Amino acid sequence: MEDTEPRKPDPAAADGENGPPGPPAPGDESSAGGAGGETKGKNRLRRTRRITLAVLLVLLLPLLTAETALRINYMGDPADGTHTRNRDAMWLGHAWVDGRKKDADLTALARELKTTGIRDLYVHTGPMEHDGTLPESLYPRARWLVDAVHREMPGVRVQAFLGDVLATESPDGMRLERAATRAAVVESARQVLDVGYDGVHLDLEPLHSGDRNYLSLLDDVRAVTRARDAQLSVAAHQIDPLPGFHSFWGTVAGHPKWWSQEFFGQVARRVDQIALMSYDTMQPLQSLYGGYVAQQTSLALEVTPPTTHLLMGLPFYHENRFGHWNHAETVAAAVRGVRLGLSRTDADRERFGVAAYIDFAATEEDWAAYRDGWVRQSHD
Repeated sequence: MEDTEPRKPDPAAADGENGPPGPPAPGDESSAGGAGGETKGKNRLRRTRRITLAVLLVLLLPLLTAETALRINYMGDPADGTHTRNRDAMWLGHAWVDGRKKDADLTALARELKTTGIRDLYVHTGPMEHDGTLPESLYPRARWLVDAVHREMPGVRVQAFLGDVLATESPDGMRLERAATRAAVVESARQVLDVGYDGVHLDLEPLHSGDRNYLSLLDDVRAVTRARDAQLSVAAHQIDPLPGFHSFWGTVAGHPKWWSQEFFGQVARRVDQIALMSYDTMQPLQSLYGGYVAQQTSLALEVTPPTTHLLMGLPFYHENRFGHWNHAETVAAAVRGVRLGLSRTDADRERFGVAAYIDFAATEEDWAAYRDGWVRQSHD
């Protein structure tokens, strides 16, 4: 800010206004030179503040606009009939096939699922080795589980959840660009189908948008599952909330995270089921998270063919870390978001459901929110 205070009279000219001013006294900050320097410094500070504010506005305005849009997206009422189609799914932990779970656990699970729309169980059977192989020692109780589910829960399918870390953002991990690795994954799919699984569920992360090797792998695995009359399902990344956002985020953070809507559609056309992992969204409020899920539901419905079963993920787990706020990412907000997106885009879609992640972290509150918001509506 400029100096607006009146200057003190020069002591040398105090008795005669018409006399020449005397030389500035040593250390006299009211001299012309001192005042000019101070004014320039304050002007520079003012310009710096203005530039800083402008940069912050440039960075924050798109974010605030996007968050406002999500909040608006969460408004309104879901359409009648947007409830379970009895095509829901749930991810189960590895304890179901390694020997830790027993008959009593299976009985309790059957009781829990009886009042839900869950018809597919994605049971963690891997992880696969980085070369695509799957050690049989990882799932000694798989046959017991499949037989028990078929006996105790008629109509419920058990799919082998096979995952691994991809070497897309670090030197370690599975490399899909290697034909031998993809062939080994196909053989691992045959291996679990031989055990009796009803399908294969692939979860390979982080998988970058546009990966042609992944699409090739899906084609090869589906040839195997179709020959066995089995399901091929995948866990899918979220879709760009803004066009090309995965490219921007990949440049800024080194982790693209999202898929383009086009790539999501390419994956959806190659599988029987696609489960969008609509959690870990970085949203700080329930309303923003629910609006985000509504947006993701609409984007996915737009490019998923009606012959492919689309599922939207529900966060049946509780963590507080960067990317996931437990108070914001609730089952209730996710269910409402799913219903809003379904209402606005394809309310009558038959092959549609939700998928709960994951059984061992689920609380009674999670189950209640799922039943009250998604299942109960079928009886309205």
